[in-house]
Amino acid sequence: MSTATAAASTRTGTVLADLLPVSRVRDVALVAGGAALTGLAAQIAVPVPGSPVPVTGQTFAALLVGTALGARRGLLSLTLYALAGLAGLPWFAGGTSGVSVSFGYILGMMLASAVVGALARRGADRNMLRMAGTMLLGEALIYAVGVPYLAYAAHLSASAAIAAGLTPFLIGDAVKALLAMGAMPAAWKLTGKN
Repeated sequence: MSTATAAASTRTGTVLADLLPVSRVRDVALVAGGAALTGLAAQIAVPVPGSPVPVTGQTFAALLVGTALGARRGLLSLTLYALAGLAGLPWFAGGTSGVSVSFGYILGMMLASAVVGALARRGADRNMLRMAGTMLLGEALIYAVGVPYLAYAAHLSASAAIAAGLTPFLIGDAVKALLAMGAMPAAWKLTGKN
């Protein structure tokens, strides 16, 4: 393979995790690590007055996991996170487990991690503008599943679910997108493979 071909294959079709030596052990460790990171980030939970959904670091972690690991490993990480929480591991927001009115956001994170991972394979994590768009799309997917689930589970009207499960989080999500916008392209720059 020529140097130009190798460089091109590194640019497209590769996520950060692919830069590690290939092995099944690597993939298992990455999936488990992504689930653990999401569980740890979920412990950063700040209650929102009037909402059963807290502000957490878990959405940011879930999107970074998907972006860094790619669609398949990202989805597996978030699926492991969800299954372990459903089985009783207290690592959902604020040390909870099981199904709650906010479980739809976890389902949305599973979808979002796969989508942002697929976009990262297409180079969406290589520059600031594309990364911001990728994170905002991921956040939108989380809300697209989480808010209707909240309305159903908490017996809220659509407008009440939006007021309790979307509106209070928009500024924080913009900040998360800005952080990711700088972090992922910077990580690629550090590898020298961008």
